[in-house]
Amino acid sequence: MRKFPSWIRVPVVFFIIFGAVEYFIDSGEQPAFIEYPAVLLFLLLVLLILIAIEAIVGALENVMLHKLDEEAKARFLAEKENAFKLTWLQDTYQKLLGQKPIEQEGEIILDHNYDGIKELDNNLPPWWVYSFYISIVFAAVYLLRFHVFDGYSQADELETELADARIAIEEYKKTAKDLVDINTVTLLTDAGDLTAGKTIFQTNCVACHMADGGGGIGPNLTDEHWILGGGIKNVFKTVSEGGRSGKGMIAWKAQLKPSEMAQVASYVLSFQGTTPANPKAPEGDIWVEENNETTDNVVTD
Repeated sequence: MRKFPSWIRVPVVFFIIFGAVEYFIDSGEQPAFIEYPAVLLFLLLVLLILIAIEAIVGALENVMLHKLDEEAKARFLAEKENAFKLTWLQDTYQKLLGQKPIEQEGEIILDHNYDGIKELDNNLPPWWVYSFYISIVFAAVYLLRFHVFDGYSQADELETELADARIAIEEYKKTAKDLVDINTVTLLTDAGDLTAGKTIFQTNCVACHMADGGGGIGPNLTDEHWILGGGIKNVFKTVSEGGRSGKGMIAWKAQLKPSEMAQVASYVLSFQGTTPANPKAPEGDIWVEENNETTDNVVTD
């Protein structure tokens, strides 16, 4: 590796270490240096150490060179001269500069003299000229595409991205159960959800409503009468916000997640039509479920 210049050695060694880090560290779909900030810090330290090593080695070589005799110096410099060089890269760089060699600068010296400083009539570097031409072509294409032929604008891009975002949000909501609220809750019929709702009910609700929903301190959950309205939205709201002020049940939104409140509300509605052992007398009004329940059906008083 010492035959190669430092600006090749350092990147090669760094990317070998970088590749090994990415290979051995499991970071899922994200690169390791993004998933774990400590990895990024480690890689930065590695890069600084590699640069420091090159600087130290270069300094040591210079110190040793001054201590060598003339013959040893000549051998050392000859070896460095024969080291690996990217001549094609250097040649390409010189062509892109578009400068004449020092030996030919006499041909382009202008008749200007400023305190002994003379001016060369060099052409603009080819890379600059080609970049300028490319920018003109790009500008012409851009003008035709977006202003003459009414191409899509940034406003159109924004609308497209917003539409994609809305779709992504709706898809996310389908799996993010804890985003459910009074406006989006639906009756859960999956056996797993009802089993989870039963567990929550037996832990928190049987003291007032009995295990079979027949009612005790709380109302009967098996009949068609509801004090604060029936249906999944009203029951969810009652569980979340609590019952009547001063004499109803407490609000459970501080103890239960939205998904858990949806599960227990759905389980409560599964009591409808069952026959408890000691049913409490009906309380409230008869609730008639509509086919498509909306938030307008929610009882607010």
